[in-house]
Amino acid sequence: MNWKIPLFDLDYGPEEEQAVLDVLRSRWLTMGEVTQRFEAAFAETCGVKHAVAVANGTVALHLACLGVDIGPGDEVIVPALTFVATAACVRYVGATPVFADVTSPDDLTLSPASVESLITPRTRAVIVMHYGGYACDMPAFRALAEKHNLKLIEDACHAPGAERDGRRAGALGDVAAFSFFSNKNLATGEGGMLTTDDDEVAAKLRRLRSHGMTTLTWDRHRGHAWSYDVTDLGYNYRPSEMLSALGLVQLSKLEASNQHRRELSVAYHELLAELVPQVGLPFAGKQTGAACHILPVLLPEGTHRPEFMDAMKTWGIQTSIHYPPIPEFSAYRATSGGMDGLPVTRAVAEREVTLPLYARMSLDDVRTVVQSVREVLDKSS
Repeated sequence: MNWKIPLFDLDYGPEEEQAVLDVLRSRWLTMGEVTQRFEAAFAETCGVKHAVAVANGTVALHLACLGVDIGPGDEVIVPALTFVATAACVRYVGATPVFADVTSPDDLTLSPASVESLITPRTRAVIVMHYGGYACDMPAFRALAEKHNLKLIEDACHAPGAERDGRRAGALGDVAAFSFFSNKNLATGEGGMLTTDDDEVAAKLRRLRSHGMTTLTWDRHRGHAWSYDVTDLGYNYRPSEMLSALGLVQLSKLEASNQHRRELSVAYHELLAELVPQVGLPFAGKQTGAACHILPVLLPEGTHRPEFMDAMKTWGIQTSIHYPPIPEFSAYRATSGGMDGLPVTRAVAEREVTLPLYARMSLDDVRTVVQSVREVLDKSS
Protein backbone atom coordinates (compact mmCIF):
# COMPACT_ATOMS: atom_id res chain seq x y z
CA MET A 1 0.00 0.00 0.00
CA ASN A 2 1.17 3.52 -0.75
CA TRP A 3 0.89 5.08 2.71
CA LYS A 4 0.48 8.83 3.09
CA ILE A 5 2.38 8.52 6.37
CA PRO A 6 4.06 5.13 6.94
CA LEU A 7 4.89 3.68 10.33
CA PHE A 8 8.62 4.09 9.62
CA ASP A 9 10.86 5.16 6.76
CA LEU A 10 14.57 4.92 6.07
CA ASP A 11 16.84 7.94 6.45
CA TYR A 12 19.03 6.96 3.50
CA GLY A 13 20.85 9.08 0.97
CA PRO A 14 23.89 9.15 -1.32
CA GLU A 15 26.24 8.43 1.62
CA GLU A 16 24.76 4.96 2.09
CA GLU A 17 24.91 4.28 -1.65
CA GLN A 18 28.57 5.29 -1.77
CA ALA A 19 29.42 3.17 1.25
CA VAL A 20 28.00 0.04 -0.39
CA LEU A 21 29.74 0.82 -3.68
CA ASP A 22 33.05 1.21 -1.85
CA VAL A 23 32.63 -2.27 -0.37
CA LEU A 24 31.79 -3.80 -3.74
CA ARG A 25 34.83 -2.18 -5.31
CA SER A 26 37.06 -3.41 -2.48
CA ARG A 27 36.15 -7.01 -3.47
CA TRP A 28 35.98 -8.06 0.21
CA LEU A 29 32.37 -8.72 1.24
CA THR A 30 32.38 -10.49 4.60
CA MET A 31 33.45 -9.25 8.05
CA GLY A 32 36.68 -7.46 7.27
CA GLU A 33 38.15 -4.02 7.84
CA VAL A 34 34.85 -2.14 7.50
CA THR A 35 33.24 -4.34 10.15
CA GLN A 36 36.17 -3.69 12.47
CA ARG A 37 35.75 0.06 12.02
CA PHE A 38 32.02 -0.20 12.68
CA GLU A 39 32.64 -2.18 15.86
CA ALA A 40 35.18 0.35 17.12
CA ALA A 41 32.89 3.30 16.37
CA PHE A 42 29.88 1.63 17.98
CA ALA A 43 31.85 0.73 21.11
CA GLU A 44 32.96 4.35 21.42
CA THR A 45 29.37 5.56 21.00
CA CYS A 46 28.17 3.26 23.78
CA GLY A 47 31.15 3.93 26.02
CA VAL A 48 32.19 0.27 26.26
CA LYS A 49 35.39 -1.68 25.62
CA HIS A 50 33.98 -4.18 23.13
CA ALA A 51 31.43 -4.26 20.32
CA VAL A 52 30.89 -7.45 18.30
CA ALA A 53 28.98 -7.16 15.03
CA VAL A 54 26.63 -9.99 14.01
CA ALA A 55 24.06 -10.85 11.35
CA ASN A 56 20.94 -9.61 13.17
CA GLY A 57 19.48 -8.72 16.54
CA THR A 58 18.05 -12.17 17.26
CA VAL A 59 21.42 -13.88 16.98
CA ALA A 60 22.86 -11.09 19.13
CA LEU A 61 20.40 -12.05 21.87
CA HIS A 62 21.24 -15.75 21.40
CA LEU A 63 24.97 -15.08 21.74
CA ALA A 64 24.34 -12.81 24.73
CA CYS A 65 22.78 -15.77 26.56
CA LEU A 66 25.65 -18.04 25.58
CA GLY A 67 28.18 -15.38 26.48
CA VAL A 68 27.09 -15.32 30.14
CA ASP A 69 26.82 -19.14 30.30
CA ILE A 70 23.06 -19.60 30.45
CA GLY A 71 22.01 -23.16 29.67
CA PRO A 72 19.63 -26.06 30.34
CA GLY A 73 17.92 -25.96 33.71
CA ASP A 74 18.34 -22.20 34.11
CA GLU A 75 15.54 -19.65 34.28
CA VAL A 76 15.79 -16.20 32.74
CA ILE A 77 13.27 -13.49 33.58
CA VAL A 78 12.13 -11.56 30.51
CA PRO A 79 9.40 -9.01 29.73
CA ALA A 80 6.04 -10.33 28.58
CA LEU A 81 5.62 -7.19 26.47
CA THR A 82 8.42 -7.43 23.91
CA PHE A 83 9.23 -9.00 20.57
CA VAL A 84 9.27 -12.78 20.72
CA ALA A 85 13.05 -12.97 20.04
CA THR A 86 13.71 -11.80 23.60
CA ALA A 87 12.19 -15.02 24.91
CA ALA A 88 13.21 -17.26 22.00
CA CYS A 89 16.90 -16.66 22.67
CA VAL A 90 16.45 -18.13 26.15
CA ARG A 91 14.86 -21.24 24.70
CA TYR A 92 17.64 -21.55 22.09
CA VAL A 93 20.14 -22.28 24.89
CA GLY A 94 17.82 -24.75 26.65
CA ALA A 95 16.76 -22.41 29.45
CA THR A 96 13.25 -21.36 30.49
CA PRO A 97 11.89 -17.83 29.98
CA VAL A 98 9.86 -16.53 32.91
CA PHE A 99 7.59 -13.61 32.05
CA ALA A 100 7.49 -10.45 34.14
CA ASP A 101 5.10 -7.51 34.07
CA VAL A 102 5.72 -3.98 32.87
CA THR A 103 5.90 -1.09 35.30
CA SER A 104 2.71 0.87 34.62
CA PRO A 105 0.57 2.34 31.82
CA ASP A 106 2.91 5.34 32.01
CA ASP A 107 6.09 3.24 31.76
CA LEU A 108 6.07 0.14 29.54
CA THR A 109 9.55 -1.02 30.56
CA LEU A 110 10.13 -4.05 32.77
CA SER A 111 9.00 -3.78 36.41
CA PRO A 112 11.77 -4.38 38.98
CA ALA A 113 9.14 -5.36 41.58
CA SER A 114 7.63 -7.97 39.25
CA VAL A 115 11.07 -9.34 38.43
CA GLU A 116 12.04 -9.67 42.08
CA SER A 117 8.84 -11.57 42.84
CA LEU A 118 9.77 -14.18 40.20
CA ILE A 119 13.36 -14.92 41.28
CA THR A 120 13.95 -18.56 42.28
CA PRO A 121 17.08 -20.62 42.97
CA ARG A 122 17.11 -21.47 39.24
CA THR A 123 17.14 -17.85 38.07
CA ARG A 124 20.42 -17.05 36.34
CA ALA A 125 19.73 -13.80 34.50
CA VAL A 126 17.30 -11.01 33.72
CA ILE A 127 16.84 -9.65 30.22
CA VAL A 128 15.70 -6.04 30.41
CA MET A 129 14.20 -4.53 27.26
CA HIS A 130 14.46 -0.78 26.74
CA TYR A 131 10.94 -0.53 25.34
CA GLY A 132 10.47 2.14 22.71
CA GLY A 133 13.99 3.44 23.26
CA TYR A 134 13.34 4.40 26.90
CA ALA A 135 15.92 2.90 29.24
CA CYS A 136 14.73 0.66 32.06
CA ASP A 137 15.27 1.44 35.74
CA MET A 138 18.80 0.10 35.56
CA PRO A 139 19.89 1.14 39.09
CA ALA A 140 17.08 -1.04 40.46
CA PHE A 141 18.01 -3.94 38.19
CA ARG A 142 21.70 -3.68 39.02
CA ALA A 143 20.81 -3.82 42.71
CA LEU A 144 18.69 -6.94 42.11
CA ALA A 145 21.46 -8.55 40.07
CA GLU A 146 24.02 -7.95 42.81
CA LYS A 147 21.66 -9.11 45.56
CA HIS A 148 20.77 -12.39 43.82
CA ASN A 149 24.00 -12.98 41.85
CA LEU A 150 22.28 -12.65 38.46
CA LYS A 151 23.54 -11.71 35.04
CA LEU A 152 21.96 -8.64 33.47
CA ILE A 153 21.38 -8.71 29.69
CA GLU A 154 20.18 -5.61 27.88
CA ASP A 155 17.81 -6.05 24.98
CA ALA A 156 18.76 -2.67 23.53
CA CYS A 157 17.28 -3.29 20.08
CA HIS A 158 15.09 -0.18 20.44
CA ALA A 159 17.71 1.93 22.12
CA PRO A 160 20.94 2.81 20.25
CA GLY A 161 22.05 6.14 21.67
CA ALA A 162 19.64 6.10 24.61
CA GLU A 163 20.98 7.19 28.00
CA ARG A 164 20.22 6.55 31.65
CA ASP A 165 22.04 8.43 34.43
CA GLY A 166 24.72 9.62 32.03
CA ARG A 167 25.51 6.17 30.60
CA ARG A 168 24.48 4.80 27.23
CA ALA A 169 22.33 1.76 26.58
CA GLY A 170 24.74 -1.06 25.90
CA ALA A 171 26.91 -0.10 28.88
CA LEU A 172 24.32 -0.73 31.60
CA GLY A 173 24.45 -4.52 32.00
CA ASP A 174 26.86 -7.44 31.62
CA VAL A 175 26.19 -7.70 27.88
CA ALA A 176 23.79 -5.99 25.49
CA ALA A 177 22.20 -6.86 22.15
CA PHE A 178 21.22 -4.39 19.41
CA SER A 179 19.24 -4.82 16.19
CA PHE A 180 19.71 -2.87 12.96
CA PHE A 181 16.54 -4.12 11.25
CA SER A 182 14.98 -1.84 8.65
CA ASN A 183 12.65 -0.09 11.10
CA LYS A 184 15.29 0.67 13.72
CA ASN A 185 16.87 4.05 14.54
CA LEU A 186 20.12 2.72 13.08
CA ALA A 187 18.96 0.64 10.11
CA THR A 188 20.97 -1.65 7.85
CA GLY A 189 18.19 -4.04 6.76
CA GLU A 190 19.53 -6.87 8.87
CA GLY A 191 22.53 -6.71 11.20
CA GLY A 192 23.11 -6.51 14.92
CA MET A 193 25.70 -5.80 17.61
CA LEU A 194 26.74 -7.01 21.04
CA THR A 195 28.48 -4.76 23.57
CA THR A 196 30.27 -5.58 26.81
CA ASP A 197 33.09 -4.43 29.06
CA ASP A 198 34.02 -8.02 29.93
CA ASP A 199 37.13 -9.16 28.02
CA GLU A 200 36.35 -12.88 28.42
CA VAL A 201 32.75 -12.50 27.32
CA ALA A 202 33.83 -10.48 24.28
CA ALA A 203 36.38 -13.10 23.26
CA LYS A 204 33.76 -15.84 23.58
CA LEU A 205 31.24 -13.87 21.52
CA ARG A 206 33.78 -13.36 18.75
CA ARG A 207 34.55 -17.09 18.61
CA LEU A 208 30.92 -18.18 18.69
CA ARG A 209 29.79 -15.89 15.85
CA SER A 210 32.17 -17.62 13.42
CA HIS A 211 32.05 -21.39 14.02
CA GLY A 212 34.17 -21.28 17.19
CA MET A 213 37.25 -20.60 15.08
CA THR A 214 40.37 -19.04 16.58
CA THR A 215 41.27 -17.10 13.42
CA LEU A 216 39.14 -15.72 10.62
CA THR A 217 39.30 -15.58 6.86
CA TRP A 218 40.18 -11.89 7.11
CA ASP A 219 43.18 -12.72 9.33
CA ARG A 220 44.42 -15.27 6.83
CA HIS A 221 43.83 -12.89 3.92
CA ARG A 222 46.11 -10.36 5.61
CA GLY A 223 48.76 -13.00 6.21
CA HIS A 224 48.34 -12.97 10.00
CA ALA A 225 47.57 -16.70 10.18
CA TRP A 226 47.50 -19.73 7.93
CA SER A 227 45.36 -22.16 9.97
CA TYR A 228 42.95 -22.21 12.91
CA ASP A 229 41.56 -24.27 15.75
CA VAL A 230 37.88 -24.74 16.62
CA THR A 231 37.39 -24.36 20.36
CA ASP A 232 33.59 -24.07 20.71
CA LEU A 233 30.40 -25.20 19.04
CA GLY A 234 29.99 -21.98 17.12
CA TYR A 235 27.64 -20.52 14.53
CA ASN A 236 27.71 -18.61 11.28
CA TYR A 237 26.44 -15.32 12.69
CA ARG A 238 28.82 -13.11 10.74
CA PRO A 239 27.72 -9.77 9.25
CA SER A 240 28.57 -8.71 5.72
CA GLU A 241 30.82 -5.76 4.98
CA MET A 242 27.89 -4.05 3.26
CA LEU A 243 25.84 -4.16 6.46
CA SER A 244 28.77 -2.71 8.37
CA ALA A 245 29.32 0.01 5.77
CA LEU A 246 25.67 1.03 6.03
CA GLY A 247 25.99 0.89 9.80
CA LEU A 248 28.91 3.31 9.86
CA VAL A 249 26.97 5.88 7.86
CA GLN A 250 23.84 5.39 9.92
CA LEU A 251 25.85 5.69 13.14
CA SER A 252 27.12 9.09 12.00
CA LYS A 253 23.47 10.22 11.71
CA LEU A 254 22.25 8.64 14.94
CA GLU A 255 22.62 11.57 17.34
CA ALA A 256 20.77 14.02 15.08
CA SER A 257 18.16 11.39 14.22
CA ASN A 258 17.47 10.61 17.87
CA GLN A 259 17.21 14.29 18.71
CA HIS A 260 14.64 14.79 15.94
CA ARG A 261 12.71 11.78 17.19
CA ARG A 262 12.67 13.30 20.69
CA GLU A 263 11.32 16.58 19.32
CA LEU A 264 8.64 14.77 17.34
CA SER A 265 7.68 12.71 20.39
CA VAL A 266 7.29 15.83 22.52
CA ALA A 267 5.15 17.42 19.78
CA TYR A 268 3.01 14.28 19.54
CA HIS A 269 2.40 14.26 23.29
CA GLU A 270 1.56 17.96 23.42
CA LEU A 271 -0.91 17.72 20.53
CA LEU A 272 -2.49 14.48 21.72
CA ALA A 273 -2.93 15.88 25.24
CA GLU A 274 -4.59 18.97 23.78
CA LEU A 275 -6.77 17.43 21.05
CA VAL A 276 -7.34 13.85 22.22
CA PRO A 277 -6.89 13.90 26.02
CA GLN A 278 -8.64 10.53 26.38
CA VAL A 279 -5.63 8.81 24.77
CA GLY A 280 -3.02 7.47 27.21
CA LEU A 281 0.58 8.59 26.70
CA PRO A 282 3.26 6.21 27.97
CA PHE A 283 6.61 7.91 28.72
CA ALA A 284 5.11 11.39 28.75
CA GLY A 285 7.80 13.89 29.76
CA LYS A 286 10.55 11.25 29.60
CA GLN A 287 11.98 11.99 26.15
CA THR A 288 15.25 13.49 27.44
CA GLY A 289 17.96 10.89 26.90
CA ALA A 290 15.61 8.46 25.15
CA ALA A 291 16.10 7.06 21.66
CA CYS A 292 12.35 7.47 20.97
CA HIS A 293 12.23 4.47 18.64
CA ILE A 294 8.43 4.22 18.52
CA LEU A 295 5.43 6.32 19.58
CA PRO A 296 3.10 4.08 21.63
CA VAL A 297 -0.31 5.33 22.78
CA LEU A 298 -3.13 3.69 24.74
CA LEU A 299 -6.58 3.92 23.20
CA PRO A 300 -9.48 4.90 25.43
CA GLU A 301 -11.11 2.05 27.34
CA GLY A 302 -13.68 0.30 25.19
CA THR A 303 -12.21 1.37 21.83
CA HIS A 304 -12.26 -1.44 19.26
CA ARG A 305 -8.60 -1.46 18.23
CA PRO A 306 -8.92 -3.23 14.84
CA GLU A 307 -11.60 -0.77 13.80
CA PHE A 308 -9.44 2.16 14.89
CA MET A 309 -6.45 0.85 12.93
CA ASP A 310 -8.60 0.18 9.85
CA ALA A 311 -9.99 3.70 10.03
CA MET A 312 -6.48 5.16 10.27
CA LYS A 313 -5.61 3.10 7.19
CA THR A 314 -8.38 4.84 5.23
CA TRP A 315 -6.62 8.12 6.05
CA GLY A 316 -3.40 6.65 4.60
CA ILE A 317 -1.75 6.38 8.00
CA GLN A 318 -0.03 3.15 9.02
CA THR A 319 -0.24 1.96 12.62
CA SER A 320 0.97 -1.14 14.42
CA ILE A 321 0.98 -2.96 17.79
CA HIS A 322 4.00 -3.30 20.08
CA TYR A 323 3.41 -6.05 21.09
CA PRO A 324 1.04 -8.98 21.42
CA PRO A 325 2.21 -10.40 24.79
CA ILE A 326 4.48 -13.41 24.32
CA PRO A 327 2.61 -15.68 26.81
CA GLU A 328 -0.45 -15.49 24.54
CA PHE A 329 1.35 -16.97 21.51
CA SER A 330 0.58 -20.61 20.70
CA ALA A 331 4.24 -21.62 21.03
CA TYR A 332 4.40 -20.24 24.60
CA ARG A 333 0.87 -20.50 26.01
CA ALA A 334 1.13 -24.05 27.31
CA THR A 335 4.34 -23.52 29.29
CA SER A 336 4.21 -19.84 30.22
CA GLY A 337 1.29 -19.86 32.62
CA GLY A 338 -0.52 -17.44 30.35
CA MET A 339 -1.20 -13.91 31.53
CA ASP A 340 -1.62 -14.79 35.21
CA GLY A 341 0.42 -12.40 37.30
CA LEU A 342 0.73 -9.87 34.48
CA PRO A 343 -2.13 -7.44 35.14
CA VAL A 344 -0.44 -4.33 33.76
CA THR A 345 0.74 -6.08 30.60
CA ARG A 346 -2.75 -7.49 30.05
CA ALA A 347 -4.36 -4.06 30.47
CA VAL A 348 -1.99 -2.05 28.28
CA ALA A 349 -1.54 -4.70 25.56
CA GLU A 350 -5.25 -4.60 24.79
CA ARG A 351 -5.14 -0.82 24.20
CA GLU A 352 -1.67 -0.10 22.77
CA VAL A 353 -1.31 1.27 19.25
CA THR A 354 1.92 2.52 17.71
CA LEU A 355 1.76 5.71 15.65
CA PRO A 356 4.26 6.67 12.89
CA LEU A 357 7.66 7.95 13.98
CA TYR A 358 10.83 8.20 11.89
CA ALA A 359 13.76 10.51 11.29
CA ARG A 360 12.42 12.10 8.10
CA MET A 361 9.00 12.77 9.58
CA SER A 362 7.92 16.42 9.86
CA LEU A 363 5.92 18.33 12.45
CA ASP A 364 3.21 18.70 9.83
CA ASP A 365 3.09 14.91 9.57
CA VAL A 366 2.63 14.71 13.34
CA ARG A 367 -0.24 17.19 13.18
CA THR A 368 -1.85 15.13 10.40
CA VAL A 369 -1.61 11.92 12.41
CA VAL A 370 -3.00 13.50 15.58
CA GLN A 371 -5.86 15.13 13.68
CA SER A 372 -6.65 11.74 12.13
CA VAL A 373 -6.65 10.10 15.57
CA ARG A 374 -9.07 12.77 16.76
CA GLU A 375 -11.40 12.32 13.79
CA VAL A 376 -11.43 8.53 14.07
CA LEU A 377 -12.10 8.53 17.82
CA ASP A 378 -14.78 11.21 17.50
CA LYS A 379 -16.63 9.10 14.92
CA SER A 380 -16.38 5.94 17.02
CA SER A 381 -17.64 7.54 20.22
